[in-house]
Amino acid sequence: MLGARMKVLIVEDDEKVARFIARVLGEEGFVTDLCVSGADAVRQANAVAYDVVLLDWMLPDLDGLAVCRELRRSGTVTPIIMLTARGEVRERVLGLEAGADDYVVKPFEIDE
Repeated sequence: MLGARMKVLIVEDDEKVARFIARVLGEEGFVTDLCVSGADAVRQANAVAYDVVLLDWMLPDLDGLAVCRELRRSGTVTPIIMLTARGEVRERVLGLEAGADDYVVKPFEIDE
């Protein structure tokens, strides 16, 4: 897979945030797909091989925890990073217990 670019699924219902993340990752050479709902994210992640999933907690239908649990239940081993404004310690623990590999709290900084 020499020369292959990493593929990232961004699951974020805030269009401005999703576009920003996609733009920054695109500038770094990543290929991105966007989903704005949990149900779409489950379908997309089960249909396409991603290198990583960036998953918001607060989505309009299934929340990020439910999405994470469903992806793990379906056998997805792709790394999942919760990217959310929910930053309390107990919330971080819930995200990791749901199957997330890491947890990043918004707002976050992008080093240039």
